Amino acid sequence: MTYEDIIKQLEVLGIDSIKKTLMRHGIKEPLFGVKIEELKKIFKVVKYNHSLSIQLYNSGIYDAMYLAGILAEPEKMSIHELQEWAEKANAPVLCGSTVAAVTAESKFGMQLATKWIEADAEGIASCGWATLADIVSIKEDNELDINLLKKLLDRITKTINNSPNRVKYNMNVFIIAVGSFVKPLNEYAKEIAKEIGKVEVDMGDTACKIPLATEYIEKVEKKNGIGKKKKTARC
Repeated sequence: MTYEDIIKQLEVLGIDSIKKTLMRHGIKEPLFGVKIEELKKIFKVVKYNHSLSIQLYNSGIYDAMYLAGILAEPEKMSIHELQEWAEKANAPVLCGSTVAAVTAESKFGMQLATKWIEADAEGIASCGWATLADIVSIKEDNELDINLLKKLLDRITKTINNSPNRVKYNMNVFIIAVGSFVKPLNEYAKEIAKEIGKVEVDMGDTACKIPLATEYIEKVEKKNGIGKKKKTARC
């Protein structure tokens, strides 16, 4: 399938009710409202395709940008391309899921994540914290800078309440990820989570709730899942 073929198919697969739901979750036009299951069907036909993923992401169409993350080949992504993706991510799910996951699986993950969290732009900074969360979920503990992660947890306690909406959300995700996936920092992450307590984030006109980090980590513990890594950052 060519880029043009895929865009035409996405347009046909669009559903008005899905589009309205996505818009309530902060997705902006242009978008068609394609179900994720339909995007995954396209992936089964196209498979991983670096050049096609770049084309689709650059289209600016939400459904195509999300599909781009599924088709992407992180090992082929340049640092310039990843930076462009972060800058063009105009929706929370693109920042916290698509860009973060692809970047985490690339060879520039930690370099970009630690750069992005310093950004003034809410979208870029949220990409950074989400990327860090994905990195700790897939990298073995001996590949991680434990001292750096601990410093980042300390930083969150001092800055989370005054941070922008989506940055707060992904800081909370990072605490959960460290507590769940990084065994040496499990207890420390729980202390941080307890100190911060419930994180208030405006989720707009949705029923979405912010997970309480302490409860989430405890659930992972009950399942004996602490320290068990994911095979991939992408779902």
